Amino acid sequence: MPPLPGFSDNPFRERKDLIAAATALLRPLHAHFSPARAFIRLPTVATGAHFDDHAAMLEGFARPLWAVATLLATINDDDNDTNEDIRNLTQPWIEGICAGTDPEHPEYWGCIDRPDQRMVEAEVVSLALLVAPGAFFHAQDARTQANITAWLRSMHGQEMPLNNWRWFRVFANLALVRVACVPLAEVQGELDADLAVLDSFYLGQGWSADGPWLSVEMQEAEERDKVRRRRCDFVGVGRQVDYYSGSFAIQFSQLLYVHFAGDLDPIRAMEYRSRARDFGRTFWRYFDQEGAAIPFGRSLTYRFACGAFFAALAVAQIDDMPAPLSTPGEIKGFLLRHLRWWASHSDSIFYPDGTLNIGYAYPNMYMSEDYNSPQSVYWALKTLIVILLTEEDVFWTSQEAGYPLLSCEGSGKDDASFQSVEVVASPRQILCNHPGGAHHFMLSPGQFVGWPMKASQAKYCKFAYSSAFAFSVPTGPLIQQIAPDSTLALSRDGAETWAVKWKCSEVRYSTARIICSSMQAVSETVPAAVVDWHPWGDRCVRVTTTLVPPTRRWPDWHVRVHSICVEDDGERSLHAVEGGFAISRVPRGRNNHGTLKLKNLPGEALMTAVVGQTEGIFTSSSEALILSSAGASGIRAQPIVAEAAIDSAANHDALIPDSNTNLMAQRTIIPVATHDLYDLQPYTSVTLVTGVFAMTRPCEGKSLRDRWMDGPYFGKREGDHIVIE
Repeated sequence: MPPLPGFSDNPFRERKDLIAAATALLRPLHAHFSPARAFIRLPTVATGAHFDDHAAMLEGFARPLWAVATLLATINDDDNDTNEDIRNLTQPWIEGICAGTDPEHPEYWGCIDRPDQRMVEAEVVSLALLVAPGAFFHAQDARTQANITAWLRSMHGQEMPLNNWRWFRVFANLALVRVACVPLAEVQGELDADLAVLDSFYLGQGWSADGPWLSVEMQEAEERDKVRRRRCDFVGVGRQVDYYSGSFAIQFSQLLYVHFAGDLDPIRAMEYRSRARDFGRTFWRYFDQEGAAIPFGRSLTYRFACGAFFAALAVAQIDDMPAPLSTPGEIKGFLLRHLRWWASHSDSIFYPDGTLNIGYAYPNMYMSEDYNSPQSVYWALKTLIVILLTEEDVFWTSQEAGYPLLSCEGSGKDDASFQSVEVVASPRQILCNHPGGAHHFMLSPGQFVGWPMKASQAKYCKFAYSSAFAFSVPTGPLIQQIAPDSTLALSRDGAETWAVKWKCSEVRYSTARIICSSMQAVSETVPAAVVDWHPWGDRCVRVTTTLVPPTRRWPDWHVRVHSICVEDDGERSLHAVEGGFAISRVPRGRNNHGTLKLKNLPGEALMTAVVGQTEGIFTSSSEALILSSAGASGIRAQPIVAEAAIDSAANHDALIPDSNTNLMAQRTIIPVATHDLYDLQPYTSVTLVTGVFAMTRPCEGKSLRDRWMDGPYFGKREGDHIVIE
């Protein structure tokens, strides 16, 4: 699949570059308009979403409006040639809104008379009216204006999900007031009610959940209900904080609300500005030095919309933002690095006709949601809202700032550097970007979604998520189909079926202390996260997992400690597979179409191995290390600790999962530690300790071999070790 000229080769340095990217992304859609321009249907695939085809084709029309409206807003009297190009490019959307909102037209979008996808697209239509009211509303005849008003009004009084969807009606009502001259009093009650629901999702530190948050009391009530009903398959409440909480919806919408409604609702706008400041203190950590976001959660087919928070932040022009988002140049750096990363990784995200495909780094239906139609992907264009800022705006005239300095010691307050490992409490995560290592990732012990979603456990419940080694989604029930990267898979039926972490307790935080025996080494403390979970609904097995982030002593490693307890009086045998990070197994060089051979490299080859250059596999009973052009990924388990004598066996291997399980690499390999635990005694526990190693590039100081051979040890011993305080 070819890259897209105008996007894939875009330098993303100036405003004109984003205008060129918007033009390149919109132009291929012209070939797929319906006759009256009210629908767009991409014929490259015939996949369906859970909603009707008319709503899916409305997605195709509406979602590009994020770029269409901002381009129309750039029209001025100084450049007639550019103005004419923009008018020609955007005219079909101006025509289409007339037919789409006309109930007597064959291409009518349909009335919003129930909770369906039309509610989602109403937000984009509303933003188009707010951004370019002249083109989309005031230049239309009276009948079309009345139709647009009536279509948006049909949102009133409708039942809506308790999540980010409430923002869609907020902006519909805002467009009615600001553009269609509907009296504010007519919609004020519904505006207040929807905003109250949205504000109830607030968790603190600027972060909001995407819906109600499962409290401990609610979780206990659900458990009692399971016992009463003797069923576990009901839809429940979850603990879900993902990109919808920031760039996809909630923070993004709050910032645009400040921009478009700050004078109508000054008190709430002041609160949203404060939340943006708090949110900005930690959200930047989800992006690495190259601009890559950490893939996590649902809807990742929206791709570069992960960076839309920075675009909306620039548009809203929030003052007194904290470092490293305290200047326009700093915000600009995060936004443009993200867009440049996507440009350099865009070879497989477009169909030959130039339209976007469903997937992340390549076409992938395994990772999609059932609400992804072929047209859904154009939510990515949210990030281009920053084109609204004029060429003379300080955002564009400021020099782009570099990525923040990270330090093991820095506090981000008294010096120019920031902590390299930080607990982000609201989403229950620990962000890790240790300067002594070469890997940007996060530990995420405590999130899950309570409603049915494809690959839900893979998207929210793995222990670690990386900006370099994306997570994998399952294709089936076998272990190689589950693709257990960054997770612990357990089986109690002889490895026929497997269970991984899903619903869990609230996260508890403790402190891990690194004790160094050498006089030259300095002891240190780092945060550790602890969570309890049950692999099976009968709760006969409980796992307590402790996650320890990288340290100065071991900057390339994180540690997972699993205490597995049998909580009934029957004997149990368990099989466990613990996975490290999935890494590409495609050899270097475009002319080599093979994959890494499973044959082990000789041990002496590790002496001269270089990250990103050496390719091969090192496995033994006690460790597994995989080297490819993507970097290094390894795993090493300590000897099992059991309260009672058990029969056990342990091994390490290189697991080849199904192709297309990983979001970034079509063919991967996962270093795994396997444990066979036989005749477990009732009411006793077994502890598994795993060190997980990863590097993406060479680092100064120790060689790859030394970094790998000198791994962390959990528990007391004479040498350097980690203990939980």
